[in-house]
Amino acid sequence: MKDIQSFDAWQEAFESNPKGLLFVKTDGCSVCEGLRPQVEAIEDDYPTVPFFKVNIAQVPEVAGQLSLFTAPVVILWESGREVQRFARFVPMQELQFRLKLLDGGSADV
Repeated sequence: MKDIQSFDAWQEAFESNPKGLLFVKTDGCSVCEGLRPQVEAIEDDYPTVPFFKVNIAQVPEVAGQLSLFTAPVVILWESGREVQRFARFVPMQELQFRLKLLDGGSADV
């Protein structure tokens, strides 16, 4: 996962990648720390979907612009629009299903 260190870096990542995944965490979030390795572990399974992560405690503008009220959040986007958002509790099987579709795979998992 590539780190996003500023709001401008997030805008660049979103605009220059036709699709992607954004993992949002914050400081002191045990759920975030438990989920992050699970999401990182599947990154190589979806080669056409770049993965990014941002700490909203360090880049609060991202939280404001994306209307994020909790963490962790996993956002998938395609063609300049958000196509899926998972907040707080992220069902990994559902995330993998959505990533497979985004990666160009068929809907059968």
